[in-house]
Amino acid sequence: MRLTCMFSFILLFGAAGLVVFIHLQDPEEIVHQQTPGIKYNMGFQQPKKDCISSNNQDGRLRKNTADGVATVKRSGSLPLSANVPTKLQSADRRQSSIMFAMKEQQQKGEEINSMRLHKRRRRFVIKKSPILISMNSSALSLPTLKSEDRNNNKWKSLYQIQRERKRIMRETCSKYKSNNRRIITPYHVSRIFVEDKYRVLYCEVPKAGCSNWKRVLMVLNGLASSTKDIQHNTVHYGNYLKKLDGFDRKGIYHRLNTYTKMLFIREPFEKLVSAFRDKFEHPNNYYHPVFGKAIISRYRVNATKEALRTGSGVKFKEFIQYLLDVHRPVGMDIHWDHVNRLCSPCLIDYDFVGKFESMEEDANFFLHLIGAPQNLTFPKFKDRHSNDERTTTKITQQYFAQLSPSQRQRSYDFYYMDYLMFNYSKPFEDLY
Repeated sequence: MRLTCMFSFILLFGAAGLVVFIHLQDPEEIVHQQTPGIKYNMGFQQPKKDCISSNNQDGRLRKNTADGVATVKRSGSLPLSANVPTKLQSADRRQSSIMFAMKEQQQKGEEINSMRLHKRRRRFVIKKSPILISMNSSALSLPTLKSEDRNNNKWKSLYQIQRERKRIMRETCSKYKSNNRRIITPYHVSRIFVEDKYRVLYCEVPKAGCSNWKRVLMVLNGLASSTKDIQHNTVHYGNYLKKLDGFDRKGIYHRLNTYTKMLFIREPFEKLVSAFRDKFEHPNNYYHPVFGKAIISRYRVNATKEALRTGSGVKFKEFIQYLLDVHRPVGMDIHWDHVNRLCSPCLIDYDFVGKFESMEEDANFFLHLIGAPQNLTFPKFKDRHSNDERTTTKITQQYFAQLSPSQRQRSYDFYYMDYLMFNYSKPFEDLY
């Protein structure tokens, strides 16, 4: 009988040990400890549940639903010994055996409940983690010229210009950017607009023709018959165009690897002056109270109560002080942020890089490459403040002449990567 009791105890201890072992080897624990995401050049892994990201306008990192969590197969509890005690077994021993068995069952129940609670907490943590998407390796690189265009010197010249721009951009990224972990999050694609009919991805760079490019995308998508019919508020606040971060993980991956990705950029100082003139030299019920009041309060000595109340009348020198201040009284804005941060060109392999300075030629070449309707051309009209002269190199130099040499140098340093990556020359001779 002693052997029977000992054998029962061994079975109970074995069952408890097995439960503890399964808990320690929980594959979810291993999954959670690994760095999430798919590495560069790895194949796409189909998730159990696609992760949908919301489409917020401020470009911040989105909250996402995580992949299905691996579940643990728990083995059933081993049966207790069912032998009926004989007359020789004492009552004390029977009572001790029953109490021990009940205690073991209670401990196992507590362990299972603890594991379930741990799993719930772990699911919550994984659900709140950002979804990471693999770096795209576009198979397109640059749309191929049609056979009838290869003898056209104009198209051949523009094609070579594109190849050279992409080469410089890639070499700059390779030299100055550390991309050992080439991973794209929904934040990186939050400025990219999607046109599914002609399979185009457009990264929005403010003050570089973005309003007119949105009009073109709306016409391509069949939302309007002409770019002239689309008003400014419809373009920016109508929400007619889809953004890439609004798709699930599989949708983002598919479009990054199969659509033609393009962006248009502008000389950084000229883009900055254009933004300043637009936002601070005209009435604005957002930039004046949000940015203007903070800038005047921080950088203007003996500011009037009216200026502090309205935020109107910010001077360019004060604006530059704000821009260069590491402890800005108010955050950055997309209108004067780096293109490098807005579009992540060292992570996303853009197929076409256009410039504002050659907008008409570059834009119509791009439309030709994607096979857009022949009657669709890039609009030339000025979107806002049409009576004002466009910001030119001459106007830009007039604004920067108000700054000290040190402020001009620091401003150049601030946009240094944009100057280098997109091959813009130094705007002033005294810069180094």
